[in-house]
Amino acid sequence: MSLAGGCVAHPLQEKFLNNSMNKFMSEPMAMDAGAMDAGVVQAAVDAVMLGRKSVRAYLPREVPREMIADLLRMAARAPSGTNTQPWHVHVLSGETRNRLVAEACRAFDAGDTSHQPEYDYYPKEFFDPYLARRRKVGWDLYGLLGIAKGENEKIRAQHRKNYELFGAPVALMFVIDRRMAMGSWLDFGMFLQGVMLAARARGLDTCPQAAWIDYHRIVGKILGLGAQDQLVCGMALGYADPAAVVNTLVTERAKLEEFVRFHD
Repeated sequence: MSLAGGCVAHPLQEKFLNNSMNKFMSEPMAMDAGAMDAGVVQAAVDAVMLGRKSVRAYLPREVPREMIADLLRMAARAPSGTNTQPWHVHVLSGETRNRLVAEACRAFDAGDTSHQPEYDYYPKEFFDPYLARRRKVGWDLYGLLGIAKGENEKIRAQHRKNYELFGAPVALMFVIDRRMAMGSWLDFGMFLQGVMLAARARGLDTCPQAAWIDYHRIVGKILGLGAQDQLVCGMALGYADPAAVVNTLVTERAKLEEFVRFHD
């Protein structure tokens, strides 16, 4: 079974997608979700959340600007401390998108070490359980692609695809004012999740990409960013290629008892 846009559905979505999503989408939207059947709303939201994943191969199909504007408008309903709304989004397509890809790939291929990350996304040294999870998802991905341990050139070639946006026709670049504090980054994370869920609900797929912070100077030059503008991350946006084996990857999640404690 597939969601709109050709992305293979998560197995748990089967019980939601046949009737609930169609009913949900056909009913007039209301500001008060209570006006709609609670079961229908839950099924639709669950289906979208389960269907969201990082897609790493896209069709060369244009994404209408109105659709992008609509999903960003919806994502902007994310909460933020005192309604500060610290997010700024740059939407790149066409020639601008192609220029970004060309310049980033050129720097990557040259091994230009003058480019350093905008900030530390990961800890200086990993430790368990995070190290084990990181390793597993990496080798699950490489295993699908037939890349064995030690095949560093193939690993590097796969990493390079980040800077090709995995073939997606649209790049989203997310920027925050660097004077904002940690709380605004929490707000930004909620906004990013909203972007990805709103995209999935419209038959689009995404891949959030911290890889772009390595080439923030290139991004900044192309977008005309100022000194106070800090790149948070990039995101590929488009229609998933249903024939690409890389898109069959479904990452695992920890069991509930591993991250939740109930206190009565």
